[in-house]
Amino acid sequence: MHISEFDYELPEELIAQQPLPQRDASRMLVVDRKQGAWIDSKFVNLPDYAREHDVLVINNTRVFPARLTGRRDSSGGRVEVLLVREIEPSTWEALVRPGHRLKRGALLIFGEARLRAQLLDGPESGIRRLRFDCEESWEKVLDELGETPLPPYIRRAARSEDRERYQTLFAREAGAIAAPTAGLHFTPQVFEGIRARGAQVVQITLHVGYGTFEPVRVELIEQHRVAMEQVEITEEAAQIINECRTRGGRVIAIGTTTTRALETATNAEGRLEPVCTNAGLTIVPGYRFRSTDVLLTNFHLPRSSLLLLVCAFGGRNLVLKSYRHAVQQGYRFYSYGDCMLLI
Repeated sequence: MHISEFDYELPEELIAQQPLPQRDASRMLVVDRKQGAWIDSKFVNLPDYAREHDVLVINNTRVFPARLTGRRDSSGGRVEVLLVREIEPSTWEALVRPGHRLKRGALLIFGEARLRAQLLDGPESGIRRLRFDCEESWEKVLDELGETPLPPYIRRAARSEDRERYQTLFAREAGAIAAPTAGLHFTPQVFEGIRARGAQVVQITLHVGYGTFEPVRVELIEQHRVAMEQVEITEEAAQIINECRTRGGRVIAIGTTTTRALETATNAEGRLEPVCTNAGLTIVPGYRFRSTDVLLTNFHLPRSSLLLLVCAFGGRNLVLKSYRHAVQQGYRFYSYGDCMLLI
C-alpha cells in the first residue's frame, strides 16, 4: 500500500493548541469495528465500555524537559537541541537546529555556561551525537534549563503549565520526549469508574522517542521502519494481563505506544511475556494483532506511522471515514485534542 492512501484533509483550526481546562472533558468518537459504524460520545463515558475481567493497560512513561535553547560558542548564534536518547553517560543523540551549520567539534553553551555540549559528528548524520559537561547534577540542570518538548504542530512556546498538562496523571518512569497522549484524558474519577465495572488497571512502560513521530519517508508503507524505543513490562503486569485473557476478558490498550509495547511482548501463542528491551516493531495494515482487543487513541497526523497502526487495527476505510466525520463535527485533533475508542 502507498502512504498517499493514508491522507485526509484537516483544517488548521482543528489542531488543538492547548488542553481543555478539565482533562476528562474531551469528546470521544466510539468506532465499532464489527458494525462498521460510530457514535459521538464523551471520554467520561469510557467506563461504560469496560467489562468484568477486562484489563486496561496504560503507559506510565514520563516526559522529561528534553528541549534546550542555547548559543554557539564561536558566534553566539541561537541553537536548539531536542534530546532523543542517552547512548552512554553524558552522551546523547539529539536533533539540533540549525544542524547544517554546526560542524563536528562545535561547542554549544546553555544557561550562562552551566551546561556545555560538544558535537561529536557532522551535519550529514541527521540525528547528531553530543557530549555534555556540567559541574552540577545533570538532572537538576536539565530540570531548570530544559523545556517541555511540545510537538511542532503546537505553534506556541511551551508554558509552565505544560509541564503538568503534557504529562499523564500516572506518569512515573522518566524517559519520554513525547507524551502518550491517549493517557492525558484520564482522571481519578474515570479510573474509579473503570474499576467499579470489575476491570483492572495495569501499568507498563514504553519511552516515547523520535521513532513515534518520525515522518514516513517511503512511498510503500511496508518499507517503513519505526526506530527503537525502550519497553519494559514486569512479570506481575504480564501475569495479570494473561490471566485476564484466560478468564475471557479483553485487553484495552490506552494509546498506540501501549499497543506497540503489548504486541512486541506477545509471543506467537498470544501469551504476553515480561520484557525489558528495545522495541522496533512496525505495525501497518495487514498486521495480525495478538494481544490488543480494544484501542483508545487520539487523532493522528496524516501519513504518519501512528495512523498506519490505527488503520491496521480498525481497517483503513472505516478509520478514514471516522476521521472525516470527526473533522465535520469539529473534533479537536492531535496531542491536546479529543480521542477515539475502537471496540
